[in-house]
Amino acid sequence: MKAVNLEKLLPEDIPQGERILWHGRPNWIALYRRAYRADFVAAYFALLAIWNAIDASSSGAAAAAIAASRALAIGFAALALLALLAWASARTALFVVTSRRVVMKIGVALQVFYNLPFAQIRNAAMRVENDGSGDVTLQLTPGKRIGYLNLWPFARPFRFGDPEPAMRGLADARHVGDILGGALVAAAQERGDAHIAEPEATVPAVNPTAMAADAIAA
Repeated sequence: MKAVNLEKLLPEDIPQGERILWHGRPNWIALYRRAYRADFVAAYFALLAIWNAIDASSSGAAAAAIAASRALAIGFAALALLALLAWASARTALFVVTSRRVVMKIGVALQVFYNLPFAQIRNAAMRVENDGSGDVTLQLTPGKRIGYLNLWPFARPFRFGDPEPAMRGLADARHVGDILGGALVAAAQERGDAHIAEPEATVPAVNPTAMAADAIAA
């Protein structure tokens, strides 16, 4: 992992007794494909190009080629814009897992820090793809709510009513999830919580987007 001077990146110094267990940034390609839905956009414009070509084929092969080319050109422009947004989002984001909390620095134009102590994290979940990349999502305790639009794209998809912060686009989601899970369990034991469980994740051969989560009482 590339060395990062966290003292210059975090809004305040790490308190004495608190240890940094992991820090990193999203992989922009994973973010591009899954948070920004680049695969879906590419498929949509490919189908649109085929449809336009078929629709214009009655006017000749040249007309069909022009119609398809126009759709593909728009699609390439859209994908290029999404790639730029994904790269910028990944480049400016920073995730830090300490022995006591998770810190998320997100935002391209306006940088925002979210400080999430373990006592405010109710559940942790991992979503691991076949290539090892994926997301680690955090369900907050009741009353600790962050707006979905404030988090996006670093929010669990489609959880609008009860948004969940997410470390998305991680190159090795299982590794990060294991570190966070161990830290959550240790913090829960220190607080004397009765119900403690290690988060788990699997990579099914058929459904690579399956998720597995275990609750950790807060």
